[in-house]
Amino acid sequence: MRRREGDGCPITGLLQVIGDKWTLLIVRDLARMGRRTTELLESLHPISSRTLLDRLRDMERDLLIERRSYGGSPPHVEYLLTERGRLLVPLLDLLRKLGDTLGCNNCADRKSSLGSYCQSCLLSTPAATTTVQTPRRTTDDSIVLL
Repeated sequence: MRRREGDGCPITGLLQVIGDKWTLLIVRDLARMGRRTTELLESLHPISSRTLLDRLRDMERDLLIERRSYGGSPPHVEYLLTERGRLLVPLLDLLRKLGDTLGCNNCADRKSSLGSYCQSCLLSTPAATTTVQTPRRTTDDSIVLL
């Protein structure tokens, strides 16, 4: 994300760190546990892999997440929230409550369209997550090099 010079306002500074649509959704998905890139791509559909990798790099630069490489073949890379990134979790809780209050979205909509609840939903209790299957993509958006 392109950064502008701040005016000394903490709100301006924070919005430059989290001001795009995907950053807070990535934090939401990493709040419970570390995730691999492919897992983030599935949960954040329709994000493109390029956009996801750009956001992950920005978040790593801003010290919100940590990238851990475990090597192997294929390479195993996992992203985790740092202590600084965990400071955003209460903001997510407030946004979730406000979204519910304003009726902005309904988890039942996600359940019917994707077959699962979002990871941060209160309906995603450990008992509920064992019965919910991970949605499969209906289209193949992978890149084939010839």
